[in-house]
Formats: sequence, structure tokens, C-alpha cells
Amino acid sequence: MQQLRDWLFQAQILWPLAGFGLLLALWWGIALWRSDLMPTPPQAFVANLDYILHPFYRRGPGDLGIGWLLLASLRRVLTGFLLGAVVAIPMGFWLGMSRSAWLMFNPIVQVLKPVSPLAWLPIALSIFNLADPSAIFVIFITSLWPTIINTAVGVASVPQDYLDVAQVLEMPRWRQILKVIWPAALPYTFTGLRISLGIAWLVIVAVEMLTGGIGIGFFVWDEWNRLNLSAVFLSVLVIGVTGLVLDYLLGRIQVWATHRPAAQS
Repeated sequence: MQQLRDWLFQAQILWPLAGFGLLLALWWGIALWRSDLMPTPPQAFVANLDYILHPFYRRGPGDLGIGWLLLASLRRVLTGFLLGAVVAIPMGFWLGMSRSAWLMFNPIVQVLKPVSPLAWLPIALSIFNLADPSAIFVIFITSLWPTIINTAVGVASVPQDYLDVAQVLEMPRWRQILKVIWPAALPYTFTGLRISLGIAWLVIVAVEMLTGGIGIGFFVWDEWNRLNLSAVFLSVLVIGVTGLVLDYLLGRIQVWATHRPAAQS
């Protein structure tokens, strides 16, 4: 019992719990004030008990548990994100190592970067004429820019002393890239990847709301149309926790790859 108490009263445990407690209290207070519109936390929990206890049920073609919907969204996000990383990392290296390439393509990146992800959806639908590849394309195109920019900045920021030592040792160019530039730029690249993954997870919810089908975004919109706010609150919690887990896992990969503590995003 004493060990449990000591663990709970650690600063990194106590303060997050206090923050979530305040958020829960705020929700409860608003729900009591507008009880005709919003369920209290216990009411939402009871209403969502079937989703919570049976996340992978199948009761018909369009009646799936929230676990299946989450997996469908994750598949789209990871596919688009990985395709984006395969394109963005080499391009970022090229831009960082070549001033001519930077001058040529940086204006294009800066023009396309602020374009709303949903603005790409009609273009994707006109190309693919299907919701699933269109959603993946939107994830792909919007997850490119943070990784490209951060990788290019990381490559361009490699200390000149490192490159001078490599030249003194007469390293060939490919060896300089693998042994000097790549390790120095890797933390920047992972920062870009974490930002891109966060954007991808944000975008998929909005895209699925518009395209429909199986996914956590469509689940939010469908439950809202049924005026089932309890399920909407559950989906908000699932989306938030999933985003946190994705960022944590990528942070662990960053620590393993760079042998440095991951920066908090």
C-alpha cells in the first residue's frame, strides 16, 4: 500500500492526474448546467458500456465495434504517413545538401504547406474516384511538408567542423552522408516525422467525416447525426489517447535510433 501511495504522489503522476481531474470536473459542471444537451461522465460511461466492453463486435455490414473503426483509421493513417516519409526524407536530404535545389523547391513547399488538407480531398476524389485511396492520398500529401522542412534544416545545420574532419579523413561523399550528416540530422528528421504523424491523425478524422465508410471519423459524424453525444465523447477520448500513443511510440523509436532523449512535442 505504501508503495502505491509513493508511486501516485510522484510529480510526473500526481500532476497529470490532477489535470485530468480538473478536465473531468469542468465537463461534469457544464453537463449539470446543460443537462438537456450534454451527459455527465457517469452517464456517458454507462451509455458507452457496450462499446467499451465489446470493442470488436460484428453485428452486421455497417454495425462494427469501435475497435474495428479505429483499426481502419489507423491503417489509412499509417499507410499515408509511411508513403510520405519515404518521399519526404530523401527529398529533405536533397534540399538540405543542395542550395540550388533548396532555392528551386522551397518556394513550392512554402506555397503548398499552408493549403488545408481538406482542399486536397476533391482533387483526390477526382483522381481515384474512391474514398479509401483518396483518404490515404490526403494523408500522404499533408504529412510531407513538416518532414521535408525539418530534414532539410537538419542537414543544412550539420556543423562545418564535422564536415571538415570528414574531409581531412578523406571520407568519400557517401560515407560522409552515412557517418556524419545522417546521424546529425536524424533528430530533426524525427521531429518532422512526429509533427507529420500528428497532422495525419488530425486529418483522417475530418476526411472520414466527409467521405463516410468505416472509420473513427465517420463514427463521430454518424453518432452526432443520431444526437448520441455520449458516443461522441467516447470517440473524442479514443482519438486523443490514440494520438498520444502514436506519438509516444514514435518517440521511443527516436530514442532507439538517435540514442538521445526525445523532445516533447
